[in-house]
Amino acid sequence: MTEMVQSGHDGPVVVRRSRLKKALSNVKFWRGLIAICVFLGLWEIGSRWESWFGVAFPYVGLIPAPSAVGLAATEVVTKIGYWTSWVDSFKRVFVGFMAAMILGIPFGLALAVNKYFRGIFFPPFEILRPIPPLAWVPASLIFWPTNEMSIAFVTFLGAFFTIVINVLGGARAIDVRYLRAAQSMGATQWDLFYKIILPGTLPSIFTGAAVGMGITWEVVLAAEMISGGGTQAGGGLGFFIWNSFMGGSLEQVVVGMISIGIAGYLSSSAVRALGDYFMPWRRLF
Repeated sequence: MTEMVQSGHDGPVVVRRSRLKKALSNVKFWRGLIAICVFLGLWEIGSRWESWFGVAFPYVGLIPAPSAVGLAATEVVTKIGYWTSWVDSFKRVFVGFMAAMILGIPFGLALAVNKYFRGIFFPPFEILRPIPPLAWVPASLIFWPTNEMSIAFVTFLGAFFTIVINVLGGARAIDVRYLRAAQSMGATQWDLFYKIILPGTLPSIFTGAAVGMGITWEVVLAAEMISGGGTQAGGGLGFFIWNSFMGGSLEQVVVGMISIGIAGYLSSSAVRALGDYFMPWRRLF
């Protein structure tokens, strides 16, 4: 961003504020960076405690040191199969998550605004909701003709119930006085839905989407481990972790875990950014 500042008779002075400089001057940035460095330092010390002092540090001593994980990462990132696993997992998460959003948001709104619809569909929904998505994996592998469709279905279930519950709760929490005030001024049913119910439900929609995105990553990785990732070459990050574990490479297992964390963070950040775009008032807080 460039700003023009008038300075006496010297003419305009160009003031450049780069995003990097702004980030480096942010206290939160340094606080987070220090926290990560301290975490990695304690992890390194705990992992090497036995080699230094002859006694294994509980739990942490069984995990490869960050330096060893970093060395393994430099080898893994040069392999095409690792990046293919990223693409496969992202594709499955995107398909399942978008299906959950497309079906879950209208379904949740219908449950909220129509008592007859809610009386018919909410009881079976509540019966199915407590069933863990991973419990559907064996049935989905039998029901769907391909592993890809099975993983997509289980991923869809991981986000669907969370999105519906948040949409239903958000719509039902809208103050009825707003609806009555709008009706008294001649608002139609469409006006009530489009101008009051839908905007009032947006925060709950994106909250459910962010939570559902996290669950979706958990489910897709477990499904890839169980089903074999659909393919042996680049079967997703879940299959990458399982294959590394079976091969005895704990360093690569940790690389896969960190990759999941990065992928989940990027996905959730995209959902939050989309929420800020549709709800500009949130930028004030």
